[in-house]
Amino acid sequence: MTFRLFQVDAFTAELFRGNPAAVCPLERWLPAETMQKIAMENNLSETGLYVREGDRFHIRWFTPAVEVELCGHATLASGYVVFEVEGFPGPVVEFDSRSGPLRVRRDGGRLTLDFPADEAKPAEPPVGLFEALGARPLEVYRGRTDYLLVFGSESEVEAIKPDFGRLAEVEARGVIVTARGNQADFVSRFFAPRVGVPEDPVTGSAHATLTPFWARRLGKSELEAVQLSRRGGWLWVKAAGDRVEISGQARLYLSGEIVLP
Repeated sequence: MTFRLFQVDAFTAELFRGNPAAVCPLERWLPAETMQKIAMENNLSETGLYVREGDRFHIRWFTPAVEVELCGHATLASGYVVFEVEGFPGPVVEFDSRSGPLRVRRDGGRLTLDFPADEAKPAEPPVGLFEALGARPLEVYRGRTDYLLVFGSESEVEAIKPDFGRLAEVEARGVIVTARGNQADFVSRFFAPRVGVPEDPVTGSAHATLTPFWARRLGKSELEAVQLSRRGGWLWVKAAGDRVEISGQARLYLSGEIVLP
């Protein structure tokens, strides 16, 4: 039994930058245990698997450790495969998911995600969070799945060196750290050791939280963002009420086959 496999660098115009995602088009869903093992074997921060039904698609995402409710870069990568490899003729790819309907549209030389917005609320930090990060933020917020920590400068965000073992004890999908940017409107990093991703290179879903936060704080709806990982990534985002638009580029790195017994 064989299945197609693609690896796409998302949120970058260059190979070997941005966030690599595995994409597996399927004719029908495999057992969840098998899909989890495929993601573990791929050993990337996310594997996106989708099944086509007519002109719509159903998508699921797995880290090497768990299935997650939402993933931006693997959705962008999946949209890229549907458009550029599958030759989908329409301007918009519609995905059904555990987080509701998601869309990827052609947007000039970019692809744009249409995701539900996540309004983070002020929150008390859990015990041990600052010690695990080795840094103390100015403000703490909590979204649907992640903590959002605001720092005073880009250099502070860049300098954070977490203790990932201790950070994995924090009861949240992940921790977003952010500040005003020097060249972009804002910068961020994203840590999710609890779900098997110590530091994610570029996190589209985190920008569903970051976008409304910074749009409100900076007083504008369209912003540019940089994720300060080692690979790095550049995103263009827009706050649109209860939705956010997250745009970026993508490049195909690998295509092949998975062979299962």
